[in-house]
Amino acid sequence: MSERSGTRYVVATDVGGTCTDAVLFAAGEPVRLGKALSTPPDFADGVLAAVGTAADDIGLATDALLARTALFMHGSTVVDNTLFTRSGARTGLITTEGFEDTLVITRGAYGRWAGLTEDGIKHPVATDRAPPLVPRAKTRGVPERVDYKGAVLRALDEDAVRQAIRSLVEDEEIEALAVSFLWSFYNASHEQRVGDLIREVAPDVYVTLSSEIAPVPGEYERASTTVINAYAGRIASDYITSLQALLRGRGYGGPLLVMQGYGGLLPAEEAAERAVGMLECGPAAGVIGSRHLGRLMEDDDIIACDMGGTTFKVGVIQGGAIDYAREPMVDRYHYVAPKIEVVSIGAGGGSIVALDPATGVPGVGPASAGARPGPVCYGLGGAEPTLTDVMLLVGYMDPGTFLGGTIALDAEAARRVFVEKVAQPLGMSVEEAAIGIYRIAAAQITDLIHEITVERGLDPRDFVLHAFGGTCGLLCGVFGAELGVRRIVVPYTASVNAAFGLLSADIVHEYTVTKTLPMPSPAAEINEIYAPMVARARDQLAAEGFADDAIALDWSIDLRYGRQVHEVTTPVAGGGPMDDDAVGRLAADFEALYERKFGKGSAYRAAGMEMTMFRLTARGMVERPRIERAALDGSDPGAAQIGKRDIFVEAEGGFAPADIYDFERLSPGNVIAGPAVIHTPITTIVVQAGQSGRMDAYRNISIELG
Repeated sequence: MSERSGTRYVVATDVGGTCTDAVLFAAGEPVRLGKALSTPPDFADGVLAAVGTAADDIGLATDALLARTALFMHGSTVVDNTLFTRSGARTGLITTEGFEDTLVITRGAYGRWAGLTEDGIKHPVATDRAPPLVPRAKTRGVPERVDYKGAVLRALDEDAVRQAIRSLVEDEEIEALAVSFLWSFYNASHEQRVGDLIREVAPDVYVTLSSEIAPVPGEYERASTTVINAYAGRIASDYITSLQALLRGRGYGGPLLVMQGYGGLLPAEEAAERAVGMLECGPAAGVIGSRHLGRLMEDDDIIACDMGGTTFKVGVIQGGAIDYAREPMVDRYHYVAPKIEVVSIGAGGGSIVALDPATGVPGVGPASAGARPGPVCYGLGGAEPTLTDVMLLVGYMDPGTFLGGTIALDAEAARRVFVEKVAQPLGMSVEEAAIGIYRIAAAQITDLIHEITVERGLDPRDFVLHAFGGTCGLLCGVFGAELGVRRIVVPYTASVNAAFGLLSADIVHEYTVTKTLPMPSPAAEINEIYAPMVARARDQLAAEGFADDAIALDWSIDLRYGRQVHEVTTPVAGGGPMDDDAVGRLAADFEALYERKFGKGSAYRAAGMEMTMFRLTARGMVERPRIERAALDGSDPGAAQIGKRDIFVEAEGGFAPADIYDFERLSPGNVIAGPAVIHTPITTIVVQAGQSGRMDAYRNISIELG
């Protein structure tokens, strides 16, 4: 895809809340992994450090590696962090006169509890709407009106627009402007003119138009999406620009591709304008990586679990297909950018263990120690006990082998703080309290997975569980057994699986047209809607260097039953163009999807159907790594055993001796009987009693539950 195609390496990096991960690949060579602590606020330093650890494995300096790199892929939490820490730009909103309170009202009463935990929802009197990112004082309504068919009912008052811009810039000192008019997704001319006026009156202000970032129905959701993009846009743009400059300065001359929450990559220049698309891009990449691994292992039904330093996240792959969120939300704010459905809780290695001040009941998270100061045992100034400290206390982690021995864990400091803040207040021994906290974390995870499977009519026993992230391998043997999954797979790339997922992703552009048509409608009318989108997509991907045979176009249409307000996005089988038979198949596919989401018998064709949005997903197929299978050796792992120590064993209800193994000395085919601990340079895997772990031909550890 590029003139540098003869260069050997593809590099993928992912920035998390605690660690930054890197994966290196070249044809004919094994996948190389790298990991380093994240370095807020200048995350680029952590990116280079992670790449450097992977480069060390092949005997190259970082600059030499980058000079021999053809493609650099990147995912980051920079937009998520901006929202969670409220560190975005001072943002203003220009909207249709009379609709200045849209962000304050949100979506009626639902806005009072949207995004709250179940405990929060139980106390409705105490709930309130999240404070808008743009306060009412920084919102301006201007005279204009377009109707629901796109006809101009009231011309844009340009003098009022200029006055609004000056007022926001001079009086409110805003740095970014969001523009969201009532029916701009049908006729964008007024918004586009406001964009021109902003660049004329205040050229230094960052601008986001709803007709460009979210041209879809839904007054509140569209305005919210536009505001999120404006609020975080400059920070994301500056971050991407500085990373590009840093990489160029260190010898890299190829393109930078940035991961999106819908599971595709965008060129850096486009990603910098679509900050909202970067939300939860790391978890999305992890699910993409799980699907790719599942295809290699011929597993179509997967529960993909990612447990890092801050959160536990889970997504479901069913029949090889990935689910997309119906109502994406970030920190209680709705947005309408497409996003792979991943649900999460604040339970990760860095999650703080604390006692509820009112009840004295212990809990894990959601507060996190992050990367710095991090867990107490890191020795970087952490003063609160975390789940990572608990893992050390129950014997799972080895102070001398963490991150390949690059960080010596301080077990005594972890024990001292845990005794003071958890064990003594509970009146328990250190071991009893640590086991109790471990079980609480496993129970929280089990409940979350039940929510996304059992509560939606899915049986976990039909699924393989993928356990990735730096912490998941420590708990998966317990919560996987509780769920009764078919087996557990801890990928070779477990601790860097989001970065590995980037290697499995394509460049993806999304296009939409909002139009309501009855179902069925003539195929020719549908094809006419798609024709300009298809032409635009082909031109854009061709300009990015993709030949026709490397372009894939996927059609999908949002359908709903009569008088409903929520749609189900339904893929068009075989893509397009469509014929009348394909229209009939689309209706049947919609009903099948509807019943899968809402229960058998819920479909009701007699209500009538309508199409409301026409979507095109255009993929530029990036040449991805072909991972070679290794020859299987014998089953005896004796050569990899490095000792024994007491660890917490669930079946025993306490501590028992366990065999300890060095992952690097294991050979494909080796079988490890539990209880056992496997130390890798980037994570730790615990095999519980009664379970057995086998290294497969791809160096994954596949755990049979017995």
